[in-house]
Amino acid sequence: MSYQAPPTMNITGSTGTVEMVIESINRDLGGFSVRRVLPSDQLRMVGPFVFFDHMGPAEFPPGQGIQVRPHPHIGLSTVTYLFEGEIIHRDSLGYVQPIRAGAVNLMTAGRGIVHSERAGEDIAVTSRLHGIQTWMALPLELEEMAPGFIHYGAAELPDLEVNGVKVRVIIGEAYGLRSPVLQHSPTLYLDCRLPAGASLALPTSSREMAVYVVAGEVVIDGHICTPGAMAKVRPELSPKIDTGAASHVMVVGGDPLGPRIVWWNLVSSSRERIEKTKVDWKEQRFDRIPGETEFIPLPE
Repeated sequence: MSYQAPPTMNITGSTGTVEMVIESINRDLGGFSVRRVLPSDQLRMVGPFVFFDHMGPAEFPPGQGIQVRPHPHIGLSTVTYLFEGEIIHRDSLGYVQPIRAGAVNLMTAGRGIVHSERAGEDIAVTSRLHGIQTWMALPLELEEMAPGFIHYGAAELPDLEVNGVKVRVIIGEAYGLRSPVLQHSPTLYLDCRLPAGASLALPTSSREMAVYVVAGEVVIDGHICTPGAMAKVRPELSPKIDTGAASHVMVVGGDPLGPRIVWWNLVSSSRERIEKTKVDWKEQRFDRIPGETEFIPLPE
């Protein structure tokens, strides 16, 4: 995979709860920008999370919107989670699913899947798109599992208030709530909205954990984090998020799965598996998406 690594600020010698802070980089995807924070040179993964993109916010005039043509994945699960807007998901299993704010699309690639992401039914009007797309590596024993797709409506995800902070449990278990979203390995994924002057104690854990700032400004153990920054924290030390202004953060984490190779849209523990998949895609050996004729060529 060819990309510019996000810059990293190491908190060297720190005995506090923050290990490092990474600043995202802006990537232009053709009229649509994302902030990419994972993978970086110094932080390849957080738990199973091997890729983290903050999409938008972007505004599209009528008749326009994202058009991500069919492309392959292996060895991962993707999670698309929107704050605003709509995306139509189509895949080689035959699923066609609109995803809207607060819902979750969980697509497990396993041994291989093809999908596209295109503008939703709001394309006829001026529309906005804002959200997070993450990839989670699969455990070694599941890398070649059968592909699958599950959609969870917004009303299925549990949420609560913790000291005035609105917390939604997207994946995993926290603050006494458990998400119904399928986990292939122990995972934590939270959406947290903090009002001005709020404080949130993160779940104490022995797993890896990081905090990404969507909006506002937060302080974690004396370290100021602004939009686009991700702070890797030590959850066993009971980290706490404080904010002066209203802020919005995502918390990701889980059990580490060991190193993975990320090339383009492919994730694997095996270089040989990546190379085989490149050939398979170049020669179009993957199943096709019903009704789709376009595809993204293999990068040079």
